[in-house]
Amino acid sequence: MTSNLQVVEGWHGKLNLVYADRLGATELIYNHQQAPLKIQRPFYPEGERVCHSVILHTAGGVVGGDRLSTKIHLQPHTQAVITTAAAGKIYRSNGLQARQTIDIQIDAGACLEWLPQETILFNGAIYRQDLRVELATGANFIGWEITRFGRSARGEKFYQGEWRSHTEIWQEGVPLWIDRQYLPGSEEVFHSPHGLSGQPIAGNFIYLGSPVSKETIEKARSIFTPHALIGVTRLENGFLCRYRGASTSEVRHWFTSVWQMLRVDYFKRRGCIPRVWQV
Repeated sequence: MTSNLQVVEGWHGKLNLVYADRLGATELIYNHQQAPLKIQRPFYPEGERVCHSVILHTAGGVVGGDRLSTKIHLQPHTQAVITTAAAGKIYRSNGLQARQTIDIQIDAGACLEWLPQETILFNGAIYRQDLRVELATGANFIGWEITRFGRSARGEKFYQGEWRSHTEIWQEGVPLWIDRQYLPGSEEVFHSPHGLSGQPIAGNFIYLGSPVSKETIEKARSIFTPHALIGVTRLENGFLCRYRGASTSEVRHWFTSVWQMLRVDYFKRRGCIPRVWQV
C-alpha cells in the first residue's frame, strides 16, 4: 500500500541542517533528514574551521510529483562548503511538476560555499527550483547553478517540458539579487537567441557579501577561454557570472577557477576541491 501511494504522490524529501561555531571549529549540530535526501558525515580536508558536507539523493533522480525541501542555517562565524554527491537528474514528467525548495540563512561572520553539481533535465521534464538566501550583515554567500537541458550525449534536446528557476538573495530586508528564469521546452525556444541559442547548458555563479574591485571582475573574465557566451557583472556587494554553452567541463572549470580566485583573494584560503567531484 505504501509503495503504491509513493508512486502516485512522489517523494516528499526534507533536509534541515544547522551549523555552529564551537571554539573556532564549524560543527553540524542539527541534522534532520527524510528520504530520499540524506547528508554524509561532515569532513574537514582543510582544517576544523571549514566544514565540508555532501548531500545525497538516494532515489537516484527526480520525477513528476516529487517535492524536495532543504533548509540550511549557518550560525555566526561558521564556514561551510556544501555540494552534492552526483549530478541531479530530473526525469521525463508524468504530467506533474517536480519541485525543489531551498532556504538558506547565513548569520553574521559566516560564509557558505553552495556548490551543487549540475542538474540534467531530461526532455519532457517539468521542474521548478526556488532558492532563497537570507544574509546577515557581514555574512558571505558563494553559489552556483549549472543546468543541462536534455541528455546531449544521446542527441536529446529539451523540446518538451518546462523549467523554472527562482532565486532571491536578501540582506536585512533589502533584496540584493532576484533572478527569475523560465524556459518552456520547444524547438523554437531551444534555438532562439533569446532562449538557449542552440546551446544545451546554462549556468550562474554569484558572490555576495562585500564590494569587489574592477580588477576582480577583469580577472574573472580573463580566466575563461572563450568558446561560449559568457558575462561577468559587478553588483553592489559582489558579482555575477553567466554562461551559455555546450560543455559541462568548460563551465565547471570556469566557475571553479573563479571560486578558487575568490578564496585566495578575499578569504585568504587555499584552494580545496571537494573530493567527491574527483570520483
